[in-house]
Amino acid sequence: MIEGVKIKKLTKHCDDRGFFMEILRDDDELMTKFGQTSYTISHPGVIKAFHWHEKQDDIWFVASGMAQVVLYDMRKDSPTYKETQVIFAGEDSPSVIVIPVGVAHGYRVIGNKPVGLFYHTTESYNPDAPDEKRIAFDDPEIGFDWETKNR
Repeated sequence: MIEGVKIKKLTKHCDDRGFFMEILRDDDELMTKFGQTSYTISHPGVIKAFHWHEKQDDIWFVASGMAQVVLYDMRKDSPTYKETQVIFAGEDSPSVIVIPVGVAHGYRVIGNKPVGLFYHTTESYNPDAPDEKRIAFDDPEIGFDWETKNR
């Protein structure tokens, strides 16, 4: 695991009507502060990667579909510098992922359903000075192979 990344496994409370699931609570100690919540939909096969932040943590929750989340530690002072972590998150593995400042992140939609991703940030988005640094999905330094491994 990458230093500072937190994963909160979620519990579904199911009955004959459906289910209820708590996602993020003020007593989880996952956010240093609240900035904003956003929501995105990505279609099957889409790769959205990589980006990182200098000021904000991201807290991700894949509400629908399944995503292969890939994290890469870019923090030179971190004990997990240049390490990669892969997390499968979504309907089949409900969890919240805390992505600290300086950790590059992205995801690939896996399966045949779109991914619905809620992301909470510790800073509000500023269009005049966005805290978002881009890296290509196939960056040679990260060297991540996005292809499905048939086992």
